[in-house]
Amino acid sequence: MQKNKAVSMSESTSAVGGAGAHNLGIGTSRGRVTNADRWLVRQLYALLDDPSLQLRLWNGEEFSASDDGELVARVIVRERKALYRLLGNPNLHFGDLYSAGAIDVEGDLAAALEIAYRAPLANSTIAQLHRRLPRVLRGERANSLRGSRHNIHHHYDIGNDFYRLWLDPEYMQYTCAYYPSQDMTLDQAQVAKLEHVCRKLQLQPGESVVEAGCGWGGLARYMARHYGVKVRSYNISHQQIVYASERAEAEGLAGQVEYVEDDYRNISGEYDVFVSIGMLEHVGRDNYQQMGGVVDRCLKDNGRGLIHSIGRNRPAPMNAWIEKRIFPGAYPPSLREMMDIFEPWGFSVLDVENLHLHYTRTLEHWLERYEHNAEHVQAMFDRHFVRAWRLYLAGSIAAFTTGALQLFQVLFSRPARNDLPWSRAHLYGE
Repeated sequence: MQKNKAVSMSESTSAVGGAGAHNLGIGTSRGRVTNADRWLVRQLYALLDDPSLQLRLWNGEEFSASDDGELVARVIVRERKALYRLLGNPNLHFGDLYSAGAIDVEGDLAAALEIAYRAPLANSTIAQLHRRLPRVLRGERANSLRGSRHNIHHHYDIGNDFYRLWLDPEYMQYTCAYYPSQDMTLDQAQVAKLEHVCRKLQLQPGESVVEAGCGWGGLARYMARHYGVKVRSYNISHQQIVYASERAEAEGLAGQVEYVEDDYRNISGEYDVFVSIGMLEHVGRDNYQQMGGVVDRCLKDNGRGLIHSIGRNRPAPMNAWIEKRIFPGAYPPSLREMMDIFEPWGFSVLDVENLHLHYTRTLEHWLERYEHNAEHVQAMFDRHFVRAWRLYLAGSIAAFTTGALQLFQVLFSRPARNDLPWSRAHLYGE
């Protein structure tokens, strides 16, 4: 490992950092940088494997890796206590410090976060030990009937007007879009995703569909209008259910679509098709077999289903800051963990598709729209919220770009189905 170098900044340059901190409404520490501070910075560089980042401390002093390659971004640490907190628990404290303005990033935020995801620190012994801790010691929230309702309320019931600012306006899809053509707009790609799911399920007019977790109801409306099926959708977000029901009524689909404000575990009735888009992340790995039991209970003898979920190549907990501040109770499973839904009940997995590159593009479009509407978001909430969600979206881009997160679509059916297509041609026709 090469040693890092430190270069002192001029007083005029360091004043830029002070002005930025003042505008964020936080204090700055103008105390001198000690040798202990410099030593800690070098340890941070070592943990990040000599990254192509410049780090500026509160007094204007700058550090960078000894390799003079092109810098990706500049990280500004505005307070001594921010440096110490960052080193104490970077997975949790970086998000809080950035949201508060105690740490800032000049340059490409997503690219800077990619460096952190690729660093040996992400797979260090400390990180591995953290993953083995009991959920309660990691600060994860359980997904019991009561806990799930609280977790969903925390994330989804913060206001339909907020999500409307940056999601596609027609279907309000807060899940990975599908880009068969890379020059598609977000709105086009979200419609393509809905169509892709329907084709995989080979929906037929008059069939019955049950949906676990419906968001703002877009998929149910699309299936009913374009495929002539009847859909019952379960969701525990009150605001989403109200919005979805009003849209279905206004579009004349109330006779085909029913939105139920209830937990997926309380699904009743029998259906030809089970579908869940972007809900498994909220189920919790301890509940997968129970979820499979729900599917087994409600699916007809010749039924089939599809689950679309963020996942991982190998088991790991959600980022600590995202789990605590943004997405409580969230857990992205590996494919092996997802099999706990299917194997105990004898379901046949028919097709697995990984769309993680499509989620990267989706997030880029979301972040672009979010930044365009940042002033509206601040008027709704505050500057801290604006920065937190910017970090959440940019960090998610980095996670998918580096492969830390994947996006799985798993198609499955009862084992005795013998009327399956012999190719995938039905997915890609005009």
